[in-house]
Amino acid sequence: MKAEILKLLREADGYVSGQQLCEKFGVSRTAVWKVIRQLQEEGYQVEAVRNKGYRIIDSPDVMTREELESLMQTRWAGQKIVYYDETDSTNLRIKQLGDEGAAHGTLAVADRQTAGRGRRGRSWESPAGSSIYMSILLRPQIPPDKAPMLTLVMACSVAEGLQDCAETYGYSGIKIKWPNDIIINGKKLVGILTEMSTQIDYINHVTVGVGINVNRTEFPEEIRETATSLRLECGRVVKRAPIIAAIMKRLEANYETFLETQDLSGLMERYSELLVNRDRDVLILSPEGSYPAHALGINEQGELLVRREDGSEEAVYAGEVSVRGVYGYV
Repeated sequence: MKAEILKLLREADGYVSGQQLCEKFGVSRTAVWKVIRQLQEEGYQVEAVRNKGYRIIDSPDVMTREELESLMQTRWAGQKIVYYDETDSTNLRIKQLGDEGAAHGTLAVADRQTAGRGRRGRSWESPAGSSIYMSILLRPQIPPDKAPMLTLVMACSVAEGLQDCAETYGYSGIKIKWPNDIIINGKKLVGILTEMSTQIDYINHVTVGVGINVNRTEFPEEIRETATSLRLECGRVVKRAPIIAAIMKRLEANYETFLETQDLSGLMERYSELLVNRDRDVLILSPEGSYPAHALGINEQGELLVRREDGSEEAVYAGEVSVRGVYGYV
């Protein structure tokens, strides 16, 4: 009921009367008042006026299941939310829930992680109260070899969701560094990690984890030059829950576009427009050695199309190589 009341107050044009809330939820005025008091204690500025009712004046950077549920505008993505004040890793939690039969679209969100992970086993530092740590459970009916493209589907969705919130907070410069890092003004903002549980020819489930530096103001020395946060970029506190809701809305649409063809043909143009590497000289880092090339965009499989110095063109696969700018991270 708390999430529903919060949603009604948010969407109302003016006050919502206590009687309306009582009748809608079939509860007493005392029960409604108890929920209002809980919201106020969590930091929501809820005005109560006799003979008028209640209205929300402002809300803080709250991360609760009720806050997230009240903001979701989706049919399945993030409709089931599991929230943790602290957990080891949202990817581990979603994998476990997936094994236990949780529904497609189940979303795990944590305020703090004690064992966050990035690509290739790297740790992802996850302090409390400052960032977004979330993982979603997907159950796509596709061959296992197509699942890696879901990483790019999520990258596109995160970039677009962040752009949808940009005007509110005054940041700009959101781009994708192939295949799945989201950057802002040349520095890393988001990491994405996709893991899957499969049989030989069947996907049990896919876990896509996303870590976003939202209100962090300090970074370890080793990444200080290449990492940033939304707060550092725009100079103000950014509310995390609306960003999660915006990303889920974009993901739902982009995932369904992907499923129609089981490739990136429907998202290729939008992804390439966001691609910071596009039309740039890059350094391809592969197990066989590194070489310079000119990045052209992605193909329908999500591979990066590059032109070598001898004029030959090739597609590079994210599982085998990394890409850097010629003079640095991008």
